[in-house]
Amino acid sequence: MIDSTVLGEYFTGLQTRIIAAAEAIEGPDGGKFRVDPWEKEAGQTLAGKGCTCIIEGGRVFERGGVAFSHVRGAALPVSATAKRPELAGRSFEAMGVSLVLHPESPYCPTAHMNVRALVATKAGAEPAWWFGGGMDLTPYYPFAEDIRHFHATCKQALLPFGDDTHARYKKWCDEYFFLKHRQEPRGVGGVFFDDLNEGGFTRCFALTQAVGDSFAPAYLPLIEKRQAIPYGERERDFQAYRRGRYVEFNLVWDRGTLFGLQSGGRTESILMSLPPIVKWRYDWQPEAGTAEASLYEMLAPRDWV
Repeated sequence: MIDSTVLGEYFTGLQTRIIAAAEAIEGPDGGKFRVDPWEKEAGQTLAGKGCTCIIEGGRVFERGGVAFSHVRGAALPVSATAKRPELAGRSFEAMGVSLVLHPESPYCPTAHMNVRALVATKAGAEPAWWFGGGMDLTPYYPFAEDIRHFHATCKQALLPFGDDTHARYKKWCDEYFFLKHRQEPRGVGGVFFDDLNEGGFTRCFALTQAVGDSFAPAYLPLIEKRQAIPYGERERDFQAYRRGRYVEFNLVWDRGTLFGLQSGGRTESILMSLPPIVKWRYDWQPEAGTAEASLYEMLAPRDWV
């Protein structure tokens, strides 16, 4: 059975560590995260509490959020039971950390990470619990060595959990972060898992921790390496255009966004993942041979490691 105290200590500690690491990259003259604790009283659609930490207009990060939440609801939303209809109508308790970081520089990739635990209960039935999460990278001007580093760190984190675990979760990530309406990947992938309860609580929690703990070493070195590269309006314009794909995925396909909105979650915290500046164009295509076209050549799933 899920131990809420143990989970809470891990998730809040993870949030604190990632924020400290991001602020270290911002430097003493950079931005700081705004700490916004919140609470929903019992009797509302969703009850619980959390802390949403936001940075906007930083020296490095144009916008980013690292959020912890611990909520309870009377009935699982449709997004959580689409593949498990037998759980429809169960009450639930969910806890986790979710983050998205949008650097200002187009040469620095956007990154997302989420780790979470959920238990669904019903009188007279055994509780159903599972873990989920993952992380993925969304570059605008990609560097192959950076993508290899990100994937290699993910693979190393999952090695203790089986030789095939990384391959399965990488494939799951490639399939999940895919814009079906455009037949196009959102980025260059990472790892993703859901409904994880095989092997017992201890193993599943350890795997979830391994993913959460590997985010900072997988992603932040890329920001340190690329943040000083000069860029102009052309690069910012392309970044804004590609950010449109990020918005489309989060609002149309992402299960976490749908779960939050359908369950009556806190809208400001749910939509913290959206970038601050976005553009759309009608039927735009990059010119062959340009740096912008190189992104599309790298989006196809492959074994980066």
